[in-house]
Amino acid sequence: MVRIFFAFLLGTLLCSCNSQNKEKKELIWNSVEVTATAYNSVSYQTSSEPNIGAWGDTLKPGMKCIAVSRDLLAKGINHNTQVKINGLDGIYLVKDKMNIRWKNKIDIYMGEDIEKARNWGIKEVTIQYSLSPEELIDTLKK
Repeated sequence: MVRIFFAFLLGTLLCSCNSQNKEKKELIWNSVEVTATAYNSVSYQTSSEPNIGAWGDTLKPGMKCIAVSRDLLAKGINHNTQVKINGLDGIYLVKDKMNIRWKNKIDIYMGEDIEKARNWGIKEVTIQYSLSPEELIDTLKK
């Protein structure tokens, strides 16, 4: 009886360790230099629904998110990609897409603080973006 209990316990531990490893995805960080501007939740800068991103996400002041130019989508920078912006703290999520006329550009969401966005201005920055190994392979195939 004791052997069966220990065998069951060992099996349970091995299975739980294995499932935890599957949940933990290794990320690969790529970098690219982009032009960075800032935008706000106001209709004259976005659309008639300034709090809704291109993928339908609701944007709220205080969120760390960005919009990306559509050419960056081909590099694997897609909806909910994690992005680190040189000079800014934290990780930003891609929640919006920019008009097709923009190239190699990100737009940092700054809620309703128009003055903060103006003070940011236009900067050349290096960003790092995360890809899973599968996403990296898919990107290289394109």
